[in-house]
Amino acid sequence: MGFEIARKTPKRHDAWVPQPQAGFTLTELAVVMIIAAILLGIAVPSYRYVSYSNRVSSEVNALLGDLQFARSEATREGQTVTVCPADATLTQCVANSTAWQSGWIVFSDVNNNATIASAGDILRVKAAFTGRPQDTFISDHALSFISFNREGFATAFPPAAQGYVTLTLHTTPNNAQWTRCLQIFTTGMMGTEKTTDPQGNCT
Repeated sequence: MGFEIARKTPKRHDAWVPQPQAGFTLTELAVVMIIAAILLGIAVPSYRYVSYSNRVSSEVNALLGDLQFARSEATREGQTVTVCPADATLTQCVANSTAWQSGWIVFSDVNNNATIASAGDILRVKAAFTGRPQDTFISDHALSFISFNREGFATAFPPAAQGYVTLTLHTTPNNAQWTRCLQIFTTGMMGTEKTTDPQGNCT
């Protein structure tokens, strides 16, 4: 009796059949674009507000901090300390200038004449604002320097000031929501205001 050798039939592999690719329909793409445009329309103004608001707050608080430092040094040293708008070299005051955005200098006013007698009398300097476009920081009543005496009182205010002066920080282009004001009283007290503050006079 003969034997037959069983042959293994190779398994047949089905040929790979490409599957249809899923994608966006034109309607779905349009909906996504509309949602993205809405979100962008909300985010951009919010980011711009935060950016401008943070910058002007930093600028006005920089001068406030240096004025408080000047007052503290005046009482500590027992002599007048003055803050004035600085020239481009940050070594001298700009006479009769009311523009503080170009930087300022805090110095021991040894001669009590709002003039820097020597470089050794300079206590602090602040460089010009770097915001683009340039912000403006202007004092009213033609105030070109702020001095504090040994008791911490602000002195030499113009007569028209009637007890306090205001420095107003405007962005360029001007927008009321970003405007900040810094007020200094003859008592030496200081504070900042926004245009939205109730019973304020920041404009």
